[in-house]
Amino acid sequence: MRDIQYAAPRSLDDAVAILSEFGNRARILAGGTDLIVQIREHVRDVDVVVDGKRVSELMELSYTPEGGLTLGAAVPCAVVYQNADVVRAYPGLVDAASIIGGTGIQGRASIGGNLCNSGPAADSIPALIAYSAVARIAGPRGMREVPVEEFCTAPGVNVLQEGELLVSLHVPAPPAHSGGRYLRFIPRNEMDIAEVGAGAFVVLDESGERFVSARVAIGAVAPRPLFVPEAGAALAGQPVNDESLAAAAAAARNAAVPIDDQRGTIEHRKHLAGVLTKRALKGAIDRARA
Repeated sequence: MRDIQYAAPRSLDDAVAILSEFGNRARILAGGTDLIVQIREHVRDVDVVVDGKRVSELMELSYTPEGGLTLGAAVPCAVVYQNADVVRAYPGLVDAASIIGGTGIQGRASIGGNLCNSGPAADSIPALIAYSAVARIAGPRGMREVPVEEFCTAPGVNVLQEGELLVSLHVPAPPAHSGGRYLRFIPRNEMDIAEVGAGAFVVLDESGERFVSARVAIGAVAPRPLFVPEAGAALAGQPVNDESLAAAAAAARNAAVPIDDQRGTIEHRKHLAGVLTKRALKGAIDRARA
């Protein structure tokens, strides 16, 4: 047992100053559902926990049809999926937010925290990648932006440097005739970590019968969540049919580089990467047509 300091800054500048002072011995608490467990189990050695929920920029949730969504790093998942604008414009993100833990967890856990935990099987990250989300990061050298597909670098590791914190996520406004979907497969019918997850976002032409563009991301099949540009390339300009979907599924399956563990085998995970990609694309197509 040892003492851990608690800080509750009221401004972004104060939060950055605390993080800069204590370096890697300080951690932002967005929801705490991962961090507190990691501290208790001695996975992370922390001197200062910095509560982000009193910093207004970390609690912002705003949307306009022109500018898109700004989602603060500490906004709880429950607030996300209860917001009518998010439900209407980003249903694939709601898919992910509503299955991160149970109801009690979702009242604290945040999508920003899920991203910063940087688990390969994180549910929100493939959905964020599919929607072209950008991470806005503050630090002692000012603000910078990083596409979410470049944010995670290894299991539990990301691009945040000493003194930096994730402030918010920006998700572009979805164009007409577009739709998103996130799906995961879990070994047990209860709260569990994904064996494979797949996020998809499509833009269709006015007829709804041809792809204009698409983005696919998969999770739990590599050291970090994977953006699969080959899947989108296989769909762009192609008719909406089983042949096109099979090509995208094959691209996702080929991109997957999973491991054997208690949740699944390499063979099963690669198979699921293709199956879930196809199903997520079908769900995104249905939403785009609706």
